Amino acid sequence: MMGSEMVMVDGVPFPPEVTIAKPLPLLGHGITDIEIHFLQIKYNAIGIYMEKNIVEHLGNWKGKKGAELAEDDLFFEALAAAPVDKIFRIVVIKEIKGSQYGVQLESAVRDRLAAIDKYEEEEEEALEKVSEFFQTKYFKKDSVITFSFPATPRTAEISFVTEGKEQTKIKVENANVVEMIQKWYLGGSTSVSPTTVKSLAENLGAILSQ
Repeated sequence: MMGSEMVMVDGVPFPPEVTIAKPLPLLGHGITDIEIHFLQIKYNAIGIYMEKNIVEHLGNWKGKKGAELAEDDLFFEALAAAPVDKIFRIVVIKEIKGSQYGVQLESAVRDRLAAIDKYEEEEEEALEKVSEFFQTKYFKKDSVITFSFPATPRTAEISFVTEGKEQTKIKVENANVVEMIQKWYLGGSTSVSPTTVKSLAENLGAILSQ
């Protein structure tokens, strides 16, 4: 399985498709990183899997080139809102404590919700549970975090698996929190991973111009 079929993202292998209820192709990939004193530190490799028919929900952008789409936040709004199955596979490159990832996720989602005045008690509770889920984890290299978003309803399942440990899962049932977790990765100019946004724009642009 590790042969040429795999898509390599910064040395991390990703299957070209994953199957849950139906096969979802890999439509975009990238990394999260930061630069400190001109040194690039890579944290995670990312694979975004979605139903191919997502393009049916992106008709307004037919014929647009990838470079154009990458700059268009409305395109990524439509991508996040499209009612299709999506899976985000996040593979750890640099070891960190799960709590660090949880805090990043929590503050990104909270800030996005607060900005549109949708951060109420229910959202806070749902987000705290997600943060707690990561609290006790240790992100060894090659650990995998998976976000599964079914087409409907607006829920998410987050799973974590690391070498030598059983897989653990949590369900997120607050639609606003689910939406902003998607937008953390799919948020166009506000995404945590510009490389993933660029890759999605190029690949979807190619499909849309067919």
